[in-house]
Amino acid sequence: MSILTVEHLTHGFGERAIFQDVSFRLLKGEHIGLVGANGEGKSTFMNIITGKLQPDEGKIEWAKNVHAGYLDQHAVLTKGMTIRSVLASAFDPLFKMEERMNELCDKMCDADENEMTELMEELGTIQDLLTAHDFYLIDSKVEEVARALGLLDLGLDRDVTDLSGGQRTKVLLGKLLLEKPDILLLDEPTNYLDVEHIEWLKRYLNDYENAFILISHDIPFLNSVINLIYHMDNQKLERYVGDYDHFREVYEVKKAQIEAAYNRQQKEIADLKDFVNRNKARVATRNMAMSRQKKLDNMEMIELAAEKPKPEFHFKEARTPSRYIFTTENLVIGYDEPLSSPLNLSMERGQKIALIGANGIGKTTLLKSILGLIDPLSGRVEQGDYLQIGYFEQETRPDIETSCIEEIWQEFPAYTQYEVRSALAKCGLTTKHIESKVKVLSGGEQAKVRLCKLINNETNILLLDEPTNHLDVDAKDELRRALMAYKGSILMVCHEPEFYEGWATDVWDCTKWTTRVV
Repeated sequence: MSILTVEHLTHGFGERAIFQDVSFRLLKGEHIGLVGANGEGKSTFMNIITGKLQPDEGKIEWAKNVHAGYLDQHAVLTKGMTIRSVLASAFDPLFKMEERMNELCDKMCDADENEMTELMEELGTIQDLLTAHDFYLIDSKVEEVARALGLLDLGLDRDVTDLSGGQRTKVLLGKLLLEKPDILLLDEPTNYLDVEHIEWLKRYLNDYENAFILISHDIPFLNSVINLIYHMDNQKLERYVGDYDHFREVYEVKKAQIEAAYNRQQKEIADLKDFVNRNKARVATRNMAMSRQKKLDNMEMIELAAEKPKPEFHFKEARTPSRYIFTTENLVIGYDEPLSSPLNLSMERGQKIALIGANGIGKTTLLKSILGLIDPLSGRVEQGDYLQIGYFEQETRPDIETSCIEEIWQEFPAYTQYEVRSALAKCGLTTKHIESKVKVLSGGEQAKVRLCKLINNETNILLLDEPTNHLDVDAKDELRRALMAYKGSILMVCHEPEFYEGWATDVWDCTKWTTRVV
């Protein structure tokens, strides 16, 4: 049975085409991985099928009475919302029913006999629905899911804007699970999640009986939960049975076959053109030349897909710093309350350190305290001499209004326009991306703009806060290579062991010194 049918979908932004005549069917029980390079339109596709965005052309049809739950990587949680209120909002349709029930009770005071009968019938129906959907057990359900995701220890009355990226993702995931949708739509759910909760989500999806569509660049995670791949590339959507690794094998074979056919055809075209040019003027061979020309005119041309620009990251290195990059003396980090016990840490020149541990225990706060962006609650940080620090933040600031070109120009005012465009192109951005506003780009494209700033500044110490989030497979592989080649020091927050294994000299488990319950 088809849960979702998409027919002849065409969509674009301005001159930039995203989809061209795309069709898609989702069947009951299918576990789909939606993959493709940054900026190919995966999140746009999700927004179109959920009705958040209207396509330029095409038809989107859901089966009747299907409820889709969408975990959106760009979902906004506003100040004043608590963890409890966000989780409870999963039951908004039931709360609306309760409001209607109260309205009916008020109307009964002035109703005549006929009206009373109608009101009583509607009231009975609503009460039956509320009971069937466990309306009177909402509080216990909220607490049950919050406990499973480790949110109970944070306090359900805590403001969601005070949470880390991973904690916010867990809140949105909790809300989705409470909704119990017929189909899950997950846009990069492992971004910001720690290893423990990625494993929990993996188990949940493996046991999930209904259909889901998952966007992810985390290949081990993707391979462990899906049975179908849809590849978004060059405005098309292609279906592959099996996991991501099998898709790559089939895709590479298919690509090689098309290239071989293209090369054969190009040789044939060259031979035909040569024959026509040599023989069209001679009476004896004119008919043969015309026959070859006709064959040329009727030939169905094989076209090669446009090659995606591959990112190239080469970090500029500054002069050698002092032996110690930083030392801390009884450093206690935090905001309103301590996030750590007193820390006496030191980092030496040449170390490449991965900071690991659960969400919300202070990894980002430690980076900011070392940088001096926030004051410690007590103790001190002493930076070494001759440091040239490069800092990569988790996210682009939400109020950004500049274009990619303006963003790089602000950082490097002496650059010519050619140098700015070249710098962005080397990070894997196309001309249309480069001329766009940063805020309309995908998460991966925004990350490439931030990386562009980082690699073009001379540094000898990099502080990286989850740099792999949103990056596609090619960009992630290139960043790993560049960090291995970097001769400076690195302090990096990361939840992907396969990214830092093989080049990190040390792994610091932050759960050993946090004051948070994990």
